[in-house]
Amino acid sequence: MSELDKLFKRLDLLLDRVQTLIPGPTEIDTAPGYSAYRWLPQGLEVIAQFDRVDQTELLHLERQKNLLYRNTAQFLDGKVANNALLWGARGTGKSSLIKAQLSEFENRGLCIVEVPKSATNQLFEIIRRLADDGRQFIIYLDDLSFEANDDSYKALKACLEGSLQPQPGNVIIYATSNRRHLMPESMQDNLDSSMVDGQLHPSDAIEEKISLSDRFGLWLSFHPFTQDQYLAVVEQAVRARGMKMCDAARTESIRFATQRGSRSGRIAVQFASYWESLQ
Repeated sequence: MSELDKLFKRLDLLLDRVQTLIPGPTEIDTAPGYSAYRWLPQGLEVIAQFDRVDQTELLHLERQKNLLYRNTAQFLDGKVANNALLWGARGTGKSSLIKAQLSEFENRGLCIVEVPKSATNQLFEIIRRLADDGRQFIIYLDDLSFEANDDSYKALKACLEGSLQPQPGNVIIYATSNRRHLMPESMQDNLDSSMVDGQLHPSDAIEEKISLSDRFGLWLSFHPFTQDQYLAVVEQAVRARGMKMCDAARTESIRFATQRGSRSGRIAVQFASYWESLQ
């Protein structure tokens, strides 16, 4: 055996050892009863006990609930449905409303895959796998935003529209963000705009930032609660824990929200937990 043959044999042995150390891609677990997954570097991981949200408990979001419910129902019926961007103030129910879709439609075969922002450049691979599965999936991108020097948003743009690989009929994308256009906006972007024949022409930077959010066919906006709306959610959360909503709880809940600089469903639930701990 020549020295070259010995070298190739040693390389083959080395590759065999490396392959035993590096796990291969995880296949989708199609066992009955699983409908929630998260994407990991190795593939899809089952979430056996997912966070169930009853959309009837999401107060003061009637318009958003109706529009997203109808969109999801159309998707499951094989009709035209849009990728959706839920944007707005923090803690106002964006993520909860997407989770509620799974609770609402799980019995119709809906599945959801949570994909972290760090994996957006893998969306083509994720969608390819889901397309081969045959079930109907929501790709859930939570708290999505991109910095000015982050190019990973381009993969999302291409997946939404613009790629030669079309989005399969059994996959839809729902994303949440605190930013309307998912990217930071600066005063300089506006200063770089120009007037031509009396018409405002946005700068290239503005066009680029808007072009990402424009590819979502359904926009749902979420705004901070008024004090009355906030107190209604507090009362619901307090009663759900078996307590009564008294004047002391109402006064303390307002102070609790003021300290955090926000009135939202998240703050209301956090207060209910805090109030329960004092009893």
